[in-house]
Amino acid sequence: MSITSDEVNFLVYRYLQESGFSHSAFTFGIESHISQSNINGTLVPPAALISILQKGLQYVEAEISINEDGTVFDGRPIESLSLIDAVMPDVVQTRQQAFRDKLAQQQATCGMAASTSGNQSNAPKNGEATVNGEENGTHNMNNHSEPMEMDVDVEIPASKATVLRGHESEVFICAWNPVSDLLASGSGDSTARIWNLNENNNSNSTQLVLRHCIREGGQDVPSNKDVTSLDWNSDGTLLATGSYDGFARIWTKDGTLASTLGQHKGPIFALKWNKKGNSILSAGVDKVFHKAPQAHIAPALDVDWQNNTTFASCSTDMCIHVCRLGNDRPLKTFQGHTNEVNAIKWDPSGMLLASCSDDMTLKIWSMKQETCVHDLQAHSKEIYTIKWSPTGLGTNNPNSNIMLASASFDSTVRLWDVERGICIHTLTKHQEPVYSVAFSPDGKHLASGSFDKCVHIWNTTTGALVHSYRGTGGIFEVCWNSTGDKVGASASDGSVCVLDLRK
Repeated sequence: MSITSDEVNFLVYRYLQESGFSHSAFTFGIESHISQSNINGTLVPPAALISILQKGLQYVEAEISINEDGTVFDGRPIESLSLIDAVMPDVVQTRQQAFRDKLAQQQATCGMAASTSGNQSNAPKNGEATVNGEENGTHNMNNHSEPMEMDVDVEIPASKATVLRGHESEVFICAWNPVSDLLASGSGDSTARIWNLNENNNSNSTQLVLRHCIREGGQDVPSNKDVTSLDWNSDGTLLATGSYDGFARIWTKDGTLASTLGQHKGPIFALKWNKKGNSILSAGVDKVFHKAPQAHIAPALDVDWQNNTTFASCSTDMCIHVCRLGNDRPLKTFQGHTNEVNAIKWDPSGMLLASCSDDMTLKIWSMKQETCVHDLQAHSKEIYTIKWSPTGLGTNNPNSNIMLASASFDSTVRLWDVERGICIHTLTKHQEPVYSVAFSPDGKHLASGSFDKCVHIWNTTTGALVHSYRGTGGIFEVCWNSTGDKVGASASDGSVCVLDLRK
């Protein structure tokens, strides 16, 4: 068995991506020429690097437990090897020698008694610890819980799930057309796709392939770069895509390339149309925004329009800038986060701006003051993304306050009453980092997607789990169609799934 440097580089690149270090992944990918390797990303399971390291540790532990004559030392290591221990020969030799000494001592004291102990040889001996509370050598070094059993009452049956296949690598993003059931998806295979899920579409899942190419030597060649962002304009006629090749592209809904905007020197992490549909914002590694000031001193990670001319941007520089088209300087700069700011979203009224960060906090900002209105601290790991509810707490209570949902690497989703600055529900069924949350159009339900391969649908009033679906890959993105009866989800194994929530 052998492993090439390309394969090691790909595993590290994938680990960085899965851990949310998107710009570190980009930089590493460029320097290690990932795009020039022939590795098929869909064949590599999530957390592959961790899995290989854990198996390697178990092998080293097993090696320690083997006697010189090839027999297995009866008993397990008293304490598990750490990864650092495993690569330090003197530590391993010391552990082996301790085992040899212990074995010799046992043989001397037990004598023939060992042969009469019958079937008890597998039981832990006095003073010996069982590893992770387990006996019989079923040592499990993986800290992640086993997948939870699905509750039959909430599980979405296979007949209600349409799995769309065609992408050849991870599908990072998906977005429904705002006026019809066309679902766009963007992947590491350097394509975006538009899937037709309208009822009048006979083939049920016609896919248009939007190949992202660059001009080289007078001809179009595949860019070999991830498609990382998507946004439909408000009337659903145009789709904008952003890629790690630095180009933003605009496509018609029938898959024709309408224009290419080559403004960035590095990858685009986010892009958004304004409501009017006459401007596109893009945030990237080189800090530039289309037709906008160059405000940040580091890569910009997200952008959001407040109205047709004013927008906010956030960055790894820990700052949030509010800018207006045509102005050289930001209208306002919000500072307070102590680590990079992953996402920003204006509330539906455009009065409040929410931000989330690797510093594990959510902050709410107002143009009326310099410091944050609320500093919401409850998550125990990085917060990857946030979404505002389109209305108050469901339409059955029009007087209730607007809500904010946050998705974190601590495997939880939290729902916040922003007016009061309190967490009203903590949603805890996921077992791995949660990458995406989305409110239904009426605000009554929230979808969440996690790397545990599950999409959960929650009641926002009660916090109850109402639907669950387990896919075949880690979920990067979830989104609702305009009528609120379908949820799209994109996954790490190249699949795109559509859940039909109609009774």
